[in-house]
Parts: sequence; structure tokens; C-alpha cells
Amino acid sequence: MRRLSLRMLVAVAALGVAPSAAAQILPTEPMVLGNGRITVGGEMAATYSCADDVDSVGRTCGEDTGFFNYTDYERSAVRLFSAALSAAFYAGSRLSLLGEVRTENFQHTEAYALFARVRPWPERPFDIQVGRIPPTFGAFSRRRYPTDNVLIGYPLAYQYLTSIRADALPASADELLRMRGRGWLSNFSVGNRDPANGVPLISAFRWDTGIQAHTTVGWLDAAVSVTTGTLANPRVSDDNSGKQIAMRVAVTPSVGLVIGGSAARGPFVGRRALQETNIEAKTGSLTQTALGADVEYSRGHYLLRGEVVLSDWRLPVVDLPALELPLRALSSSVEGRYRLRPGLYVAARLDHLGFSTIVGTDQTDEWDAPVTRLELGGGYSLLRNVVLKLSYQKNTRDATRVSRVHVVAGQVVLWF
Repeated sequence: MRRLSLRMLVAVAALGVAPSAAAQILPTEPMVLGNGRITVGGEMAATYSCADDVDSVGRTCGEDTGFFNYTDYERSAVRLFSAALSAAFYAGSRLSLLGEVRTENFQHTEAYALFARVRPWPERPFDIQVGRIPPTFGAFSRRRYPTDNVLIGYPLAYQYLTSIRADALPASADELLRMRGRGWLSNFSVGNRDPANGVPLISAFRWDTGIQAHTTVGWLDAAVSVTTGTLANPRVSDDNSGKQIAMRVAVTPSVGLVIGGSAARGPFVGRRALQETNIEAKTGSLTQTALGADVEYSRGHYLLRGEVVLSDWRLPVVDLPALELPLRALSSSVEGRYRLRPGLYVAARLDHLGFSTIVGTDQTDEWDAPVTRLELGGGYSLLRNVVLKLSYQKNTRDATRVSRVHVVAGQVVLWF
């Protein structure tokens, strides 16, 4: 871990201290090849943070021991180096192929996106995308890249790990309550018994596999998709013989104002975990169901956004005391940005994530620990395609272990 931290510090220094040199090495615009048929772009982001666990004595700077910023790839979103290379091949007016390869912390490389885009009628704003496709649900999922995120952290709905898992199930309410606030490493007695991370409401770090149709008509933008996984557990290969259906509709009633609504429903529980319950359940009964609403308003120097996400999970009832279903989580997020002058801005985001109540043998409580996050920060454009960000987070969780963590983070982003 110390070696990895050192490499990240070197990456931050290399991008931040010598942005001019970096800009000279990489182009400032996407590269266009093959007489305009191929476009290649890229992005690099180096993030480093210092966390202060106020519940620990004598510890003032280190990693986030509360795992408030842990992701479903088991990495800290505020101690991360990421590099991405994207490409688009335009085979004609009706077909294009798009993909993105991404690596994080010099450890893991994967095809983040890989899909074909078909436009049956080139003159109409309608397209069909097949493969590992862009998200359909929600507003932040469209701006999760560091170049689009006004701060460094992520809204809780898209990053914070709850304790539940698709491959492991709590046998009772007591077992689930014992895992409150332990989403970075939870374990249950049904299914996969190895400790592993739980799932967020919506994964911002993985794209799902399936088919999506998208159209724009005047002030209306709409998309619908059928995918292999769910919002919390996007997948390449199927694990339960079911498909998720998701949709989003957004309207622009006036200049600068966008109002959106989203819905999704799909089987959540994995096949292996369900087999161990000895319960016969229809594929469509053990689901994740989500509803979302979002609004954005921009005018002059101001940008304001708000988003609410409600997610329900239905799990098998294996033993007593029984889980009170559905298990519900409600996330709300408000953020704003103000441009002080060209290239310089300040921003803030306030998040809260709460959960429904279940009844155990000796305890009645929310099935996971409620979380609140305040993040303040800003950014400065060193060059047109190089941005330096700085932010402060205050994370608070209603749990006995590591209930408060303060995080100061810096990030350098370069793209072309």
C-alpha cells in the first residue's frame, strides 16, 4: 500500500507541477484518423487524500478507515489514479462502434465500454446501442467522469457500499443488523460465505451489458434499456436468468432547466445464493426496483442540481426473525457550482442516505447505518484541458465503528 501511495503521489506531482509538459506530450483535442472515420480520446486523473478519523486517538492523517469512499472495485475513490482511452469508429451514417479501455491504480485494466450504435434513420435523432452500454438510469451517471464531476467525491447513491450482496444473503433480520455500516466487507451465512464488499444503490464504476434505445424530440429526451445486471450489480455475464428494464425521461421546458425521471427493475439475487435457500422463487420476485428524480438549473455563473433515488430490494425470507421486505434505501443529493471567474469555481454537495427499519430479536433499527456527507471544494483550469481540484469532506455515519471521518483531497485531471 505504501508503494502504491508513492506511485500515486508521483502521478499527482507529474500532472500538477508540469501541466505544460503534459499538454505538449498529449494532444489537446481528440485525434481524428482515417479520413474522419476514427476518433480517439483519453483522460487521466490522479487523486490523493488525507483522512482524519476523529474516533481514533493520535491519528491525524492517513487512509479513510471508515471506508466512506470505497468503491465496488474495492478501491478508494479519493486515492485513485485512473487512465482511460476511448475510440469511435464510424462505419457509415447508420453504424458506429465505440469502446473505452480503463485502468485504475496501475493494477486493473478492462473494457469499461464496448458497444455498437445503430441509427436506422440517419436523418432522425434515434439510435440503438448494443453491448456494454452507457447507463440509462439517473443524472449523475452521465457525468461520473472526473472532467464532468464538479467535486472529487461521488454522490452516496452512486458510490457508498451498503451491506447487502447479490451472491450472499442474510438468513434473518438479526444477521443483517449485525452488518450495519460494514458494506466494504460484509459476510452472510447463505450463498458465498467469503467476506466481500456490498453494493451501492447504483454503481458509477461499471456499465451494464444489454441493448438501449434513445431518442430526442424537441424538448424531450428519452431512453429505455434491457440489461443483464441491475443498477447495483451491473454484469457482463448473467447470474440469475433475468433481465433488468430501465428507462429515463428528461425534459427541457426552458433554457438552462432540465427535469428528469428514471425507473428500473430487475432480478438481483444470484443463482448460487438462491439455490442454498431451498426456496422456490420466481426469477422476477427477488428484485431491485428503483425510482429516481433529478433537476438541474444553470444561469450565468450558477449551476444547481438535485437528485433523489429510492431503491427497494426483495430478498428470500430464510429464517426468523424474518426480514421486513422490501429493504429500502433513500438517497438525496443537492449540489451547486459558482464560477468566480473564467477557469476558477467553487462547489458544494450535501448528501444523505437512509434506510428502512427492520425488527430483530433484541434490536429494532434501520437495516444499514444512515450516512451524511458534506463536500466543499473548487477547481482551477491550469490549461484548457488540465484542471486542478481541491475538496474537503465531512462523513458521518450512525454506527458504533468509525462514525466520523474528515477527508481532504486533491485531484489533477487531464483529457484530450
